[in-house]
Amino acid sequence: MTGAAAPEEAAAPAALAATVTGRGRGGEPAGGGPREARARRLRRGLRPWLLLAPALLVLAVLLFWPLVRVLQLSLQDYGLREINTGESNYIGLGNYREILGDSFLWTKVLPNTVVFALACVLLTVAFGTLVALLLQRLGRVWRTICSSVIMMAWAMPAVTGTYVWIWVFDPLDGVVSGGLDALGLIDPEQTNWFTDRWAFYAIAALNVVHHGFPFVAVTVYAALLTIPRELPEAALMDGANAWQRFWRITVPVIRPVFLVVTILSTIWDFKVFAQVYLMPGGAGSNEDVLNLGVWSYIQSFSRNEYGMGSAIAVLLTLLLLGITVLYIRLLSRERDEL
Repeated sequence: MTGAAAPEEAAAPAALAATVTGRGRGGEPAGGGPREARARRLRRGLRPWLLLAPALLVLAVLLFWPLVRVLQLSLQDYGLREINTGESNYIGLGNYREILGDSFLWTKVLPNTVVFALACVLLTVAFGTLVALLLQRLGRVWRTICSSVIMMAWAMPAVTGTYVWIWVFDPLDGVVSGGLDALGLIDPEQTNWFTDRWAFYAIAALNVVHHGFPFVAVTVYAALLTIPRELPEAALMDGANAWQRFWRITVPVIRPVFLVVTILSTIWDFKVFAQVYLMPGGAGSNEDVLNLGVWSYIQSFSRNEYGMGSAIAVLLTLLLLGITVLYIRLLSRERDEL
């Protein structure tokens, strides 16, 4: 044992010297020298980008170029004549000045977009959280049934769901109008839910919440399963009621999940299109109910003012980018606190 250990003991000083001097036994730089080390770091840094290159190339073709093209059109007075001739008619920021100087943006379109989105987010997160708490209390069989029904609502296309709600609130043959008429509360021939601005967006909000709450419910329910059972049990023994256990234990523990579903719902609800455009009056005949997305579409494809429509789309994109930046910063802050 002593003879076998002698070579290792003799090699230890040599290894230590090689570590200190950066040279091997033959006097060569250990690890290939600084140049080789830089090359290895470069290859290590480029490897993730090489793996992501195909996906980034596809995104550049499908996403980046259309964004660049929309930005170019927003700086032009671009209509049918320019499409036929292929000419460019750059007017700088003229479209943006016209849009930002139009009172219609500030009194109708922007309030419709912002207030509607915030209301939908609040209702979606609140209702989805209540459904998640219900799923937590149900047994396995009923939880499976309710989860399946919830997923059916989530899987319904936005177009289909919109036409269902249009039928429900149809002024003459709808379920709501028929029920209220039977109770003597309204006259269906004189009531149209889609002409009033607030009633229009109330129906649209029901549509959006119905389509969006399953995502919140499933996500929050998954987060509830991660809460240690000892925490609510200890709070219950201390005399805390259900409301106190929810605000003092559930919300702080799964706060990052609430943040994620809230920000994602905000992004989705700000760019709602089909739920507004497909409803009666939402395609432009009732200008009081236009939001930014529908207004951009109508300016481009109904009035052939592609430059103006592109400028509106750019403003909506900037608004969504601001929300996305806020989302990333809040997530980073949550991660740092954890």
